[in-house]
Amino acid sequence: MQKISVVLAVFNEEENLKNCLGSVKDLAWEIVIVDGGSTDKTADIAKEFSARIIQTNNPPNFHINKNIAIDESRGDWVLQLDADEQVTSKLSQEIRRVINSQSGNNGYWIPRKNFFLGRFLTKGGQYPDYTLRLYRRGKGRLPMKDVHEQAEVEGKVGYLENDLLHFRDKNFSIYLDRFNRYTDLLASQLKEAGVRNGIFSFIDFFLIKPLFWFAKAYLRHKGYVDGFPGFVFALFSSLRFSVAYIKLIIRYENRD
Repeated sequence: MQKISVVLAVFNEEENLKNCLGSVKDLAWEIVIVDGGSTDKTADIAKEFSARIIQTNNPPNFHINKNIAIDESRGDWVLQLDADEQVTSKLSQEIRRVINSQSGNNGYWIPRKNFFLGRFLTKGGQYPDYTLRLYRRGKGRLPMKDVHEQAEVEGKVGYLENDLLHFRDKNFSIYLDRFNRYTDLLASQLKEAGVRNGIFSFIDFFLIKPLFWFAKAYLRHKGYVDGFPGFVFALFSSLRFSVAYIKLIIRYENRD
């Protein structure tokens, strides 16, 4: 039987971690958690599940800590999760089956359902939200360039059928906090890319990119089917470009 290392990078996740770890307690051969200096009960909850805990800082790009957890794993396979995700019993059974098969795959994409403002999104490009989270140890790692990037897996990858549940935004305050952190990182990426203040950049980030993204998510991918949550998701997803541009000008341009 192949052994599974469930790995996580966490920071102040006491509200989510117990449900996450509870969903994999019968699947995981080991649980490896990299804690970015939590000040709540995150570490205590991790200990309840006999997790191996590695303490470090909390970098803006938390994929750095995810890679630490991946590198510290000892099982045959790595299942990388976020604390606000849960593995269903059907997904757990499917994972056991595929890793003990002779498929020759080194990794698997998992369909994910995203919970947003009271419901799981089914449209708007949000389902199936495939994410590459299961791979043989030593064959998969994160590039650490962007918070939305997928793992890079050496060799063949396949697709699973059962969903990973993502309880990402249980209320709007949580979403806004994550939106603020993401636009901070996006602003720094714009600076690195050489984006400067000017009329063409203004038009691009205040009109072209937001309108294109909203039309894509809400109209082309039928985000309207998900009602008000679908509208809010499409709207704020499009506004990330404008907000990041404003942060770029305020935080970086004014210092030059």
